[in-house]
Amino acid sequence: MEQTVIPRIHHVTLTVVNIEESLRWYQELFGPANLVNRDGASWKRTRADWPSGLILGFTEHNDAAVGDHFSHSRVGLDHLGLGCASEAEVRQWKSKLEALGSSHGPVEEVAYGWAVTARDPSGIAIEFFAPKSTYLTS
Repeated sequence: MEQTVIPRIHHVTLTVVNIEESLRWYQELFGPANLVNRDGASWKRTRADWPSGLILGFTEHNDAAVGDHFSHSRVGLDHLGLGCASEAEVRQWKSKLEALGSSHGPVEEVAYGWAVTARDPSGIAIEFFAPKSTYLTS
């Protein structure tokens, strides 16, 4: 039987409350990105490409409900998980979040790894996660 090739995720686009505020937060966290803007009839979008290969899109809709913020309990995105190589790297991201004054949870250890979670300006959960070596797959 022929094995199915599963494509990798190329980018994620997030709907945000304010593009400028989101871009400022993410670039403070990850450093400068190459930005490309695009406008539609009722929305505007900025694609941010970081040298690491991370690509995130940020879309602001003109018809978004005033005061609306992300909720992980609604159908759709629960959180954005970013891979780390080790527990130490997860802890480094926690320190960077603290240095930026961003609220975050504790570094959590679970059976399969370590994680620290923060929320961006629109309330979207961003998790930095490192798997334990016993759960790595080739």
